[in-house]
Amino acid sequence: MIKIDNLSKQYGDKVIFNDLSLTLNDGEILAILGPSGIGKTTLIKTLTGLEEAQSGSVVMDGQEFAISDPQFTSQIGLIFQDFNLFPHLTVQENIMLAPLTVKKMNRTDAEEKTNDLLAKLGLSEQATLYPYQLSGGQKQRVGIARALAMDPQVIAYDEPTSGLDEKATEQVVDVMLTLKKEGVSQIVVTHDLPFADKVADETFDFEQEVQR
Repeated sequence: MIKIDNLSKQYGDKVIFNDLSLTLNDGEILAILGPSGIGKTTLIKTLTGLEEAQSGSVVMDGQEFAISDPQFTSQIGLIFQDFNLFPHLTVQENIMLAPLTVKKMNRTDAEEKTNDLLAKLGLSEQATLYPYQLSGGQKQRVGIARALAMDPQVIAYDEPTSGLDEKATEQVVDVMLTLKKEGVSQIVVTHDLPFADKVADETFDFEQEVQR
């Protein structure tokens, strides 16, 4: 379980959120809902260490951390809204990059792990393709595979269905529900209510929280 308490973020004098608290249970999908531009993406960027919080603490598996502690932020795998795949690398190379460079995994193990993830996410045939050769749904699944390659405790998604058609959205739903069955905890930022209804165990009304 991850419990976040009294999280505050501001840019200069502009308060994005203040004293925000939320809980993510093991193997749960938590949907953070609210209109565009309200600060939902800033929240998950703060949880992953890409943005610095002014205050806040987190308890993960019974151990307390500062919200910016790398021991915590490294356990959150973020899938970006625009995928952020490296255009000069193949699908396989995109997924292998972080395990090789950050975790110092040997190439044989990294290739085996990557191939397992590609098979799991139905991307084996796309392993040697480049991002420009993929559909939006395939890029989204590559992003998920890249996050999973680092063995995070939590996967966080930033508007994962943005720009996707109905078929690709259903593929994302299937992947998330499969990961849930495997015990993967997930946070999804979205304003797509039908999508949230399909995947979420719990919802968090961001607009209501920041206005209280």
